[in-house]
Amino acid sequence: MSEAERVVERTEAPATPEEDRGGLARGRRVVLAVVGGAALMAVGGLLATTLVKSPAQVAAETGPPVQGVLTADVERRVLAQTVVMRGTVVADQSVAVSPQGVRSGEGASTALVTKLPLKAGDPVTAGRLIAEVSGRPVFTLHGAQPMYRDLKPGSTGDDVAQLQQALRELGHGTGGDARGVFGAGTKAALTAHYRAIGYEPLPAVADGGAALKAAREAVRSATWAVEDASSPTGAAGPPEGTGPGGKGGATPDPGASASPAPGAGAATGAGAGAALGPGAGRELVRARQALGEARAALAAAEAADGPMLPTAEAVFLSSLPARVSSVGARPGSPVSGPVLTLSGGELVVEAYLKDDKRQLLRAGMTVVISSEVSGTDARGTVAAVATEPSAAQPAGPQPQQDPGQNPKGGGTGGSGGADLGYRMVVRADRPLPAGFAGQDVRLTVESAATDGEALVVPVTAVSAGADGRTVVTAVSAEGTQRRIEVRTGTSGDGFVAVTPTQAGALEAGTKVVIGVAPRETRGKSK
Repeated sequence: MSEAERVVERTEAPATPEEDRGGLARGRRVVLAVVGGAALMAVGGLLATTLVKSPAQVAAETGPPVQGVLTADVERRVLAQTVVMRGTVVADQSVAVSPQGVRSGEGASTALVTKLPLKAGDPVTAGRLIAEVSGRPVFTLHGAQPMYRDLKPGSTGDDVAQLQQALRELGHGTGGDARGVFGAGTKAALTAHYRAIGYEPLPAVADGGAALKAAREAVRSATWAVEDASSPTGAAGPPEGTGPGGKGGATPDPGASASPAPGAGAATGAGAGAALGPGAGRELVRARQALGEARAALAAAEAADGPMLPTAEAVFLSSLPARVSSVGARPGSPVSGPVLTLSGGELVVEAYLKDDKRQLLRAGMTVVISSEVSGTDARGTVAAVATEPSAAQPAGPQPQQDPGQNPKGGGTGGSGGADLGYRMVVRADRPLPAGFAGQDVRLTVESAATDGEALVVPVTAVSAGADGRTVVTAVSAEGTQRRIEVRTGTSGDGFVAVTPTQAGALEAGTKVVIGVAPRETRGKSK
């Protein structure tokens, strides 16, 4: 075979399988490269479109946003201006009992608590024994006037009348004693009360009866002197108030009349002088005068004798039953402060105001009393607002103090403690539940209110123009705005009552402008 034929044969010979696979792989790689390049070019175009901005577009995006308006609806309702503060529920009357002046009659120099039959929360009624100090009782009586002195036989005054009434309420009559006079009937009633609670009253004259005994002896001696002076002839007869037996006759009645009838001494003396002579007559007259004086002294001693009511043994409460608020001592401890504190009367709320709030509040304002503990509200009224700041202990009410009851320091306008502010008292329209006692409550005081329902808008809706007119800007459903002149009234809680100067120009439900708010520029997503 020639050389040319061999060349043609090699050219026309079919490719082997290995050669076919290599060609296909190379084709695929070329296609993939073209597709990847196209994708990269598309991504690059998108990135360029995002990052590259025209100057106009940059200025539009960095400029201030277009502003819109904020609106609120006009309301028709009662608007009240309120002042909110905290207060403490306390009893209307509080008495700290500290019987420093108890006299045991045994010469004890230090008063010791010997019995405390009550505990905190116990009820207290009239006549109840609430403590025993150095063996002497301390009890309650009904009355508004505090004890300020010892009451003894012969005392007179309104405090004696209060004692008489309190004893009668306990069932101990005061007999025929005049009102406000500590006489025999009051003595008997007071003694009966002491014995009812298991004690004997202290004597008003602490001499063991020596003065009364001496007065009776003086009457006896004077009676015998009259008998001796009139006995020689019997012309004068027996002295008044004696028996017919002369010196050995009956002992004169100590309670007999302290003086003879008017003119009896002179007449008897004249008769005696006629029978016995001038000297004997004068002796009889003098004896009768001495007898009259002795009888007067005996009457005074008997009036002064009897039971007394020491200041430290009685606590008068105007409202009963009361309750024990706290117990500050235990049996065996010396009396160095309040033994216990009693609370009586209705529950009230006490708050202390700073000067700015005091100027807004006055008696008669409506108050809502809110208890977070029970989740209930009660309505009340401001009963009183002090005109002077209080300087006292902040916890609880200032206890009423009786002389002899060791008053605590502090008080209105005093300098004994920190300035708490101006004391305000709130009384509930209906009695507060007993569970409110001692609670810290929220007080919402209506310091001003509209007279019925009124048109009300947020305070930011009202503006004053250069001409001095007060206006609100109403916005229609289409977005148009119009200015409406109004007169303002009561404000509170961020709202103000308004009245349009032109009737019907403003109604409930109308939208008014209360401010402006930025909105997004056109072209940006919302």
